[in-house]
Amino acid sequence: MKNYLSLVKFSHTIFAMPFALIGFFMAVQFTSATFEWHLLAKVVLCMVFARNAAMAFNRYIDRNIDEKNPRTAIREIPAGIIHANAALWFVILNSAAFVITTYFINPLCLALSPVALAVVLGYSITKRFTALCHLILGLGLSLAPIGAYLAVVGEFHVLPLLFSFAVLFWVGGFDIIYALQDEDFDRENNLFSIPVWLGKEKALNLSNVLHAITAALLFWAGSMGDFHWLYWIGYAIFLGLLIYQHTLIKPNDLSRVNLAFFTTNGVASVTFASFVIADLFLL
Repeated sequence: MKNYLSLVKFSHTIFAMPFALIGFFMAVQFTSATFEWHLLAKVVLCMVFARNAAMAFNRYIDRNIDEKNPRTAIREIPAGIIHANAALWFVILNSAAFVITTYFINPLCLALSPVALAVVLGYSITKRFTALCHLILGLGLSLAPIGAYLAVVGEFHVLPLLFSFAVLFWVGGFDIIYALQDEDFDRENNLFSIPVWLGKEKALNLSNVLHAITAALLFWAGSMGDFHWLYWIGYAIFLGLLIYQHTLIKPNDLSRVNLAFFTTNGVASVTFASFVIADLFLL
């Protein structure tokens, strides 16, 4: 179990899960829906199953690439800790569990479950043909708030979509930063990424732009949702951490990429969601 949790980097669930909770609790607060523990549990399970499938598939499909890259050669499949076929079965089982769980939520979620899987699994092949792979990763994680909202009410709404678009550009921006580490390797192996396409400096500039769009979308969502002061405190902290993230990375100094990628974004996501949910129910 420890090896499989490591395979899917389970701790990275911290990025999208808080936004799924925002979508869930917005639906409860802004509509006539009532809070139900069993539904919240199903939403959480869907998040876990979909992400497990996506990450394991990424490790499976990239196993030969990872083996060549000194940074990733220690991952479970190239290191021989988990057999490739076992990882593929893990993908299949989690994908099936995801679809089955949506069946017990509502018909719309079930109907959209293959689309969601196509996005989160399809990301893994995109680095082979497009530098926009970072935004496709963002699209996969952006399904969290709107998916959780749909689980509660079974219909679309603009407000959770704004949060979804914010996640898309936020994740795309910080994934560009993370990809800076592999610029030389990706170029040598004919893989696509924003750093390969634009170079480190311009890639960082684009990441800045994507995060500025994220800030604008969250400001729009806060205004449209008529949130109160707790939301705006969370927003200010989130924005401050985005800015701080960009002070950590320089084109000629990538030594703090992991701090910028995991710690800063993880804290930003959890903190923001905590303030948003508190705003929904306390004010």
